[in-house]
Amino acid sequence: MLTGRHLIAGQWVASETEFFSAPATGAGFAFSVGTPSHVKAAVTAAEVAFAAYAATDRATRAAFLNCIADEIEARGAEITAIGSAETGLPAARLEGERGRTTGQLRLFARHILQGDYLDRRFDAALPDRKPLPRPDIRLIMRPIGPVAVFGASNFPLAFSVAGGDTASALAAGCPVVVKGHSAHPGTGEIVAQAVLAAIVACNMPAGVFSLVQGGRRDVGEALVQHPLIRAVGFTGSLAGGRALFDLCAARPDPIPFFGELGSVNPMFLLPAALANRGAQIAAGWAGSLTMGAGQFCTNPGIAVVIDGPEANAFADAARGALAPIGAQTMLTDGIAAAYRFGRDRISASKGVRDLLSTACDRRSATPHLFEVSGDDWLNNHDLAEEVFGPLGLIVRARDADQLHTIANALQGQLTCTLHLDEADYPQARSLLAVLERKAGRVLANGFPTGVEVCEAMVHGGPYPASTNFGATSVGTLSIRRWLRPVSYQNIPAELLPDDLR
Repeated sequence: MLTGRHLIAGQWVASETEFFSAPATGAGFAFSVGTPSHVKAAVTAAEVAFAAYAATDRATRAAFLNCIADEIEARGAEITAIGSAETGLPAARLEGERGRTTGQLRLFARHILQGDYLDRRFDAALPDRKPLPRPDIRLIMRPIGPVAVFGASNFPLAFSVAGGDTASALAAGCPVVVKGHSAHPGTGEIVAQAVLAAIVACNMPAGVFSLVQGGRRDVGEALVQHPLIRAVGFTGSLAGGRALFDLCAARPDPIPFFGELGSVNPMFLLPAALANRGAQIAAGWAGSLTMGAGQFCTNPGIAVVIDGPEANAFADAARGALAPIGAQTMLTDGIAAAYRFGRDRISASKGVRDLLSTACDRRSATPHLFEVSGDDWLNNHDLAEEVFGPLGLIVRARDADQLHTIANALQGQLTCTLHLDEADYPQARSLLAVLERKAGRVLANGFPTGVEVCEAMVHGGPYPASTNFGATSVGTLSIRRWLRPVSYQNIPAELLPDDLR
């Protein structure tokens, strides 16, 4: 049963005003509108909870994470039903995303039990060292305090209320205040109910988790500017993320803003691979490009090829693979409108040729395919900006030198992909040296949609792909965002954190 309320420190709190959800199917539901006062209450409760929660041992926090996962699974059918209605995503996609969400929680439970994330270091005292003695110095990573998390529009589970940011922050020992996304408030509330059930079952401090629904821009601003918030996790648009990033930097005490802002995720098709497997790569690209209506931050929106007969064949194959794909429901009317705007922006750009035009309106999306010369792409920065949806752009480089020039001209990306055969290795070696500076993840002979949740994954990259090139929002390394190193010098053992004794 939905309450339509905020969850603040264990209590379901109503607002004076309400908003209605806009589901893809079925009737909307009334939800309370968040306000800065709700943010203040949630953050204050998080700070009250911090000391006790940060002091819990790793086994206790691991049990809490596993309990949240269990409670989410117990509500699986309810989550799938309301998630499908709100977002238009098919049941199978939501069930898979739910498994990813609970898998992340359990992954972090295992990770903190291992203890490696603490990065413990110990320099024993050398009292007889000349010319000066050395003190006893010990280092450990410690939780930073309350964390703000913004739910994502395109992942109602894995990047939202109890997604990777929340899971990693709770694993680190940090209370979390979530700003729910208005695209799927019902899904968010049911997940929050699961978190609350785990809080009660595990006897955790009530303020360790809160969810504030809806609200205008002032709610997000109040959250990132609250003096007790120590870091922010965000997945969303470049414009929205940059505005919040600037607010974090402008605080009297600036705090880190870990924003994942998307990218065009370019693919580079090298000559031998293009000649030998061009049609196969085109079919795979079409599938990746249109997966989930193209609403993935790792959607490979650009394919770079060297001009010639093989490039012609690749373009024909891509057009043929995309043409039969029908309309898909997008997450919101606003996202669908933004997709049409992006399509028109690309289409009107100098030198762009239309290879596949389709009709889409209201909340649906159909694939579009364009091509442009390397010269025109290099002269128009707009062509390197993300279009969130199933739109592909083929960039035809004059030769291998211009292909490298295009790689060098890229802004920061979440991913870059090389399609190559063995004969392409010499060229790939020099190109890889460029691409590893441009992206957080570099792939060979694959497609970037589908981000594996594992120890070695990096989901981030140089700006504007993310606001912190040294961080990731997926994988166990993401826990480091919510920790800071502390050295203890000559502190009596009885006073040290348990994990450092």
